[in-house]
Amino acid sequence: MASLGATPGRTPQGPEPGAASVSFPSPGPREAQQENDAEEEELAEIHLCVLWNAGYLGIAYYDTSDSTIHFMPDAPDHESLKLLQRVLDEINPQSVVTSAKQDENMTQFLGKLASQEHREPKRPEIIFLPSVDFGLEISKQRLLSGNYAFIPDSMTATEKVLFLSSIIPFDSLLTVRALGGLLKFLGRRRIGVELEDYNVSVPILGFKKFVLTHLVSIDQDTYSVLQIFKSEFHPSVYKVASGLKEGLSLFGILNRCRCKWGEKLLRLWFKRPTQDLGELNSRLDVIQFFLLPQNLDMAQMLHRLLGHIKNVPLILKRMKLSHTKVSDWQVLYKTVYSALGLRDACRSLPQSIQLFRDIAQEFSDDLHHIASLIGKVVDFEGSLAENRFTVLPNIDPEIDEKKRRLMGLPSFLTEVAWKELGNLDSRIPSCSVIYIPLIGFLLSVPRLPSMVEASDFEIEGLDFMFLSEEKLHYRSARTKELDALLGDLHCEIRDQETLLMYQLQCQVLARAAVLTRVLDLASRLDVLLALASAARDYGYSRPRYSPQLLGVRIQNGRHPLMELCARTFVPNSAECGGNKGRVKVITGPNSSGKSIYLKQVGLITFMALVGSFVPAEEAEIGAVNAIFTRIHSCESISLGLSTFMIDLNQVAKAVNNATAQSLVLIDEFGKGTNTVDGLALLAAVLRHWLALGPTCPHIFVATNFLSLVQLQLLPQGPLVQYLAMETCEDGNDLVFLYQVCEGVANASHASYTAAQAGLPDKLIARGKEVSDLIRSGKPIEPVKELLKENQMKNCQALVDKFLKLDLEDPNLDLDIFMRQEVLPAATTIH
Repeated sequence: MASLGATPGRTPQGPEPGAASVSFPSPGPREAQQENDAEEEELAEIHLCVLWNAGYLGIAYYDTSDSTIHFMPDAPDHESLKLLQRVLDEINPQSVVTSAKQDENMTQFLGKLASQEHREPKRPEIIFLPSVDFGLEISKQRLLSGNYAFIPDSMTATEKVLFLSSIIPFDSLLTVRALGGLLKFLGRRRIGVELEDYNVSVPILGFKKFVLTHLVSIDQDTYSVLQIFKSEFHPSVYKVASGLKEGLSLFGILNRCRCKWGEKLLRLWFKRPTQDLGELNSRLDVIQFFLLPQNLDMAQMLHRLLGHIKNVPLILKRMKLSHTKVSDWQVLYKTVYSALGLRDACRSLPQSIQLFRDIAQEFSDDLHHIASLIGKVVDFEGSLAENRFTVLPNIDPEIDEKKRRLMGLPSFLTEVAWKELGNLDSRIPSCSVIYIPLIGFLLSVPRLPSMVEASDFEIEGLDFMFLSEEKLHYRSARTKELDALLGDLHCEIRDQETLLMYQLQCQVLARAAVLTRVLDLASRLDVLLALASAARDYGYSRPRYSPQLLGVRIQNGRHPLMELCARTFVPNSAECGGNKGRVKVITGPNSSGKSIYLKQVGLITFMALVGSFVPAEEAEIGAVNAIFTRIHSCESISLGLSTFMIDLNQVAKAVNNATAQSLVLIDEFGKGTNTVDGLALLAAVLRHWLALGPTCPHIFVATNFLSLVQLQLLPQGPLVQYLAMETCEDGNDLVFLYQVCEGVANASHASYTAAQAGLPDKLIARGKEVSDLIRSGKPIEPVKELLKENQMKNCQALVDKFLKLDLEDPNLDLDIFMRQEVLPAATTIH
């Protein structure tokens, strides 16, 4: 706004404090906060569409976090739909869409899925669409006629078909039908655009293929007990929305990613351990390169650049919906220039490494074009100040001229106010001419004491508009001339700049494919740099892969989490392969390290199968297709199962699914029930596997059932190997060496462990006495001293009660006292 004030003597003075010269929006938040806003995570939803026919699955799902459709080419699956279950466990969809016409297997599977009330985070919504919505031809038509941001508008219909054919496998008929059904569902539910105009379609920024072949099977119990992931409640009150943070876990110590999409990819790799040796070795090659001392500076530089790679899919989604924020342009500008820095750096690195070659080649000149456009057009300083999109000078002459006129308004309106003041009643001490966007130019005068009623506001030659803050606002002939002459400058400038922003958005969206590829490759580089950093700090080594080896060989392995918590850690080796020692029975006292050893073997194997260096001097990993565990009982009231039943379910899963290439880790199975029954079950399970001979899985079982060995419940032969956790006795103390050696523990040393836990000495002594009696087959009799002490206490209590009786009370009934107190007490005295 512009204003002029005059004193009662009608001497003009400078602008009043309450009236600014030209009205602009107040400055927005600081730059750092703007970037955080651009990086904010929306609550991601995943909507899955699945079809099952003739033993094959067609799967497609839409992820709102990156507005991308993921699809899996037609894949064979068992009648129990194990592959589909794995997909569901991995992505946790909010809804599952399928055809109303299904066979019995799919119907039963979906019925069980809908009834899983305990499913975390929650069971999905099952949605049935008419089978006609999944027709092959109509699905193809939906795919080819879709409005996709990554396809330039300049493409002809034929070019669009050819382009989509290079991405979508139209020969996978079930997948095409699943994609068509998913598009129908998205259009009907209007996912993410519920509040937009109906002509605004659901944004789709790309199609991505995913495959689940060569994957290693690992269930949720194994992820939990090995502490691969561990969620904890976040202590910050500002995190109540998500409520969880990563606790002490393998993912937690290896996650050193600088961008959120790197962290997302690392989590995906952890959920998809693979047997694909080419993929694993390509990951290890990058890690090994960055571990070389001469490459440390390069690794740190790349790590800094990756910190500027932000949430590009969210920005592209906002552009598609025309919801772009000021900060999005700055974030995108930094992201693109950082990507160019990554490209230039990777061009100087060995092109024999696939990742470096891909970044050098696929980070095309389109990135430079995007960065150049944004840098030449967007006025970042002005945009942050006005909290809206503004352009730099010399982009549009018409906008420059209007801005010049707008900036000259204060002095010009001061002159106009002088002239208006001369025509006003002498009682009016001052006036100002102001400019309000969308309203125009107005004459503002102070309210006089005589102006009480609305009728008093009328001034000849002026049109009264409104009263605000004791100021009367009018239109005069001059202000009307200004409206006609200058127009609504502020809004015109904003409209023209918005048009330029739209044109710039179209240029960026036309190159969305290269931005998506940037995110994919940058995320991969981010993950491998994080793994290299952890390997350097923790002293990990590169594993080797030997498909001929059935099992694993680990030389001086360490538990990756325990070694960070313990002051000293004793490494141990493990070897299982060939036809010898496929079943390893590990005995030893409590707290001697049996469970840590089992988890150590599982974690080292897992780390190798995600392409990470491992905590061992050497590690050779053979063909491992699954890891099964029975280590901790995951108790849950919602499951409605006892602890022992949960143990049995975990073992049953291993018995029914483990193959000769599976690794099975069992800790203290059988302890949840009667000792004899538990021992019998453990022996039966192990004998079942041993009966398979060379196809027996690789089994590590830790137990305190020494009778398993003493009673020779397992058959003798090369398949069984007995290991023990080494200890030595120092007087009355037991020293744990935490070293695995061949042999069998001679005792459980439970009394020592009980003493360490703080149980009273008398109780421990009595426990040892009873244990010796049981072993010798002698009857167990109560302790005489303890029995006599209890009898004296009972007698004293009875005497105290008798002395409290009032024998002179006429209402006292001694017969009742005898029956209720004396006679019951007498039965306990011998």
